Amino acid sequence: MTRVLLVDDDALVRAGLRMILESAPDLEVVGEAADGADVPEAVAAHRPDVVLMDIRMPRVDGLAATTALLSRPDPPRVIVLTTFDLDDFVFRALEAGAAGFLLKDTPPLELVAAVRVVAAGEAMLSPTVTRRLISRFAEDPRAARRRAAVSRISTLTERETEVLLEVGRGASNSDIGRTLYMSEATVKAHVSKLLVKLGAANRVQVAIVAHDAGLLDE
Repeated sequence: MTRVLLVDDDALVRAGLRMILESAPDLEVVGEAADGADVPEAVAAHRPDVVLMDIRMPRVDGLAATTALLSRPDPPRVIVLTTFDLDDFVFRALEAGAAGFLLKDTPPLELVAAVRVVAAGEAMLSPTVTRRLISRFAEDPRAARRRAAVSRISTLTERETEVLLEVGRGASNSDIGRTLYMSEATVKAHVSKLLVKLGAANRVQVAIVAHDAGLLDE
């Protein structure tokens, strides 16, 4: 059973999310919070596996709440909720370590699937969204980022670099397995090594490193 915490200042939104998520037999909404300021107490009380975090809230916004939450030991996975597709707040939350984002009008089946994917340890980003995400970080010249990223990937094996490239393209573990002729378990092992070697919190940050290092330009 996956435990979910809802964080949104709109009670109607929370009620709708609860109804959708609890229609799935493997998801349980264990608590709610109306503002980012209430997140630490709610997480401590309910110990969720996944937090659905609204970005725009009156006292403490979702960006600040996500950043604080993910700086704690063994934090839950965070999915950012927004009505603004890939705005600056969303980019900053993803860079801080959020596992993905959802628009508030996401269809119910996609919402449930997204929570399952994130609870399983994968980032919830499609290849299209991944390309748009990393292009956001390439808007300005970032020579220093390029040098730092190249240095970070210098310790990777050839196989790890191949997996890094596929993650950067937004491929899922099963897609990577088919492309590189590996079992999904082997792919997961390589991704876990990438997270450690690159000092990344999740696949989103791994994809950003791949872009910054110039791998996706090749």
